[in-house]
Amino acid sequence: MSGARIHPSAVVEDGAVVGDGAVIGPFCHVGPEAVLGEGVELVGHVVVAGRTTIGPRTKVYPFASLGHPPQDLKYRGEPSTLAVGADCLVREGVTMNPGTAGGGLETVVGDACAFLANSHVGHDCRVGSHVVFSNNVMLAGHCSVGDYAILGGGAAVIQFARVGAHAFVGGLSGLENDLIPYGMAMGNRASLSGLNIIGLQRRGFSRETIHALRRAYRLLFAQEGTLMERVEDVAAEFDQHPVVQEILAFIRVGGKRSVCTPREAPGAA
Repeated sequence: MSGARIHPSAVVEDGAVVGDGAVIGPFCHVGPEAVLGEGVELVGHVVVAGRTTIGPRTKVYPFASLGHPPQDLKYRGEPSTLAVGADCLVREGVTMNPGTAGGGLETVVGDACAFLANSHVGHDCRVGSHVVFSNNVMLAGHCSVGDYAILGGGAAVIQFARVGAHAFVGGLSGLENDLIPYGMAMGNRASLSGLNIIGLQRRGFSRETIHALRRAYRLLFAQEGTLMERVEDVAAEFDQHPVVQEILAFIRVGGKRSVCTPREAPGAA
């Protein structure tokens, strides 16, 4: 705990590892198997339980609960873990659970993510880097979220669903299927409503790349043929476009959920 600042009212149990320059504020509780990286800040009233690792410079606000047993009735105390990356922002009331035997025994969150107030990361999830969860986002167990994805306030993602990189889930949406990379899903039972064009522009994707994505999207979700037939057609036409190939790979790999599709086939543009 060299160089760490620990408030007198905080409890840091024997066995916990606290990195240099860490700050543990009033009324925090750090369990005996927790590991806090250099410069981690627990603002106050934060609980870090279980086998939880928090990466350097991550800041956690009051009443967040990280690492308590997963909300899975099948959990029997197996030694699972939660790993939160570096430079994350974890706001008030956020909850994150470790893994279970049925999901690989670990929950993993990448670097530079922002989890706004009262959002939740369920057991056995894999969240990439630079991801944003707005207030009250609910991520059920066994989900994966790709890099740079954004989930709007109150969005809910069903267990085992996948959210691709650079995708956007609208506020109050209920996502029951896999959302392709660069896609945008909206609605109570969310449907694919296009591409996350604003996000692509903000992150510096070229006009040529965005144009290729738009053309590929229209072909992928046209009415003719099956989805997998259209995947192969698009793969041949866009073999020199890595971002399009990323979407195709996501669809080919598949998962336990179907791919989120538009309610109506996209029109020509």
